[in-house]
Amino acid sequence: MISSDFQGDSFGNVTDMDTIVSLCKRRGFIFQSSEIYGGIQGVFDYGPLGVELKNNLKQLWWSRNVYRRDDMEGLDAAILMNRWVWKYSGHEDTFVDPMVDCKKCKGRFRADKLSESQCLLNPKLHPGECGGELTEPRNFNMMFKTQVGPVADEDSFAYLRPETAQGIFVNFKNVLDSTNRKLPFGVAQIGKSFRNEITPRNFIFRVREFEQMEIEYFCRPEEAEALFESWVQERLDFWVNEVGLKRENLKLYEVPDNERAHYSRRTVDIFYHYPIGWEELEGIANRTDFDLGSHSRQQDQLGLTAQVIKNEHSTEKLTYFDHTTNRHIVPWVIEPSAGVDRGVLAVLCDAYDEEELENGEKRVVLRMKPQLAPIKVAVLPLKKNAPEIVAMAKAIKDDLQRGGRMRAVYDDTAAIGKLYRRQDEVGTPFCVTVDFKSLEDRTVTVRDRDTMLQERVAVDDLKAYLLEKLGL
Repeated sequence: MISSDFQGDSFGNVTDMDTIVSLCKRRGFIFQSSEIYGGIQGVFDYGPLGVELKNNLKQLWWSRNVYRRDDMEGLDAAILMNRWVWKYSGHEDTFVDPMVDCKKCKGRFRADKLSESQCLLNPKLHPGECGGELTEPRNFNMMFKTQVGPVADEDSFAYLRPETAQGIFVNFKNVLDSTNRKLPFGVAQIGKSFRNEITPRNFIFRVREFEQMEIEYFCRPEEAEALFESWVQERLDFWVNEVGLKRENLKLYEVPDNERAHYSRRTVDIFYHYPIGWEELEGIANRTDFDLGSHSRQQDQLGLTAQVIKNEHSTEKLTYFDHTTNRHIVPWVIEPSAGVDRGVLAVLCDAYDEEELENGEKRVVLRMKPQLAPIKVAVLPLKKNAPEIVAMAKAIKDDLQRGGRMRAVYDDTAAIGKLYRRQDEVGTPFCVTVDFKSLEDRTVTVRDRDTMLQERVAVDDLKAYLLEKLGL
């Protein structure tokens, strides 16, 4: 069901963003970039556990969309592109946000997001509520400029790409010629993008450097609407069934005409209920033939549906030769586009759980799916000053991660109860404890993160047992 209602209480277990930010810093998921120099607003570094979670999410997306489909190719386009790409894509003219200045605090803010911004002099107030006068809104282009080559002049600059999509569009003919694909087919890409946000905010939700997971799915115009509907369902299924987000924390939002991008005939966003409220996790857009048409030469001869500007700089005609009609057509495009960082944030928020144990102790658990967990299994010695136990535990850890199918860690830095709590908090599905009995009968205790139930398993069977439990 597609909805426009985003009222109601959060279904998740996290009541505020500060809880997640604290966990990420404390356990090594995400750090403020350049923190020892005061940081840089809207830029973050992924720590030892964060990079594993992020890579696992990307691999899950790639496996679902590239490896398990027969109609998809992969691509990794460069971040730097010829500046004419951004001219004819419309980004130079339309990739803007309205900006205002406060004459009192000297801050700059998005004019359409004042209710989400804080006054620089009094963070409890919104811009304009501190008695300062706001300037008239003016457009601010969010693309980062950079110099290319040794000479700094008007002809030597380029942009850091604000989206990965254009790298796919300008490579359409290269992919088509090298693979002989038939419509419909898609091109998938995961990569960095950069947007000079006026007011980055809400941790990693809105940042200046981020990663995207995007597909451009090319099809005949008459197939576009049915394929659009199927992609909306496909992407919703991914977040629920593959990633494990709770369905009640997701909603579909039909973007109205006045909110859609200039190239879109129809857009449906997948919203997630973050601690900051309902916000976009992924968008699925029908981009028509706008992009391939905009980057093609001789547009007036192509019979385009979308209104695009005449391109005098492209060297190619980006069309598909339809052997059933013996004519060239400009394919339409369905684009599912998700933010990796927003996906990571949704996973952390959705998985976070606090529970009170029988002894009154509070337990923090990240109940994420095993495929996403940064660490799959932790091997713990019951006593770190027992050489035989330590040697056996380290040998088991080495054997478990041999072959690269699961990440295993060894830890003896605390008592066993505290080690369990530490692994619960970072989402490790299983802990393996080596004790004195292990030396006698070569069995170990396997503890489940979610139930805390324990089972004795023979060392010789341990790897197969864990792989089955982890679904690897």
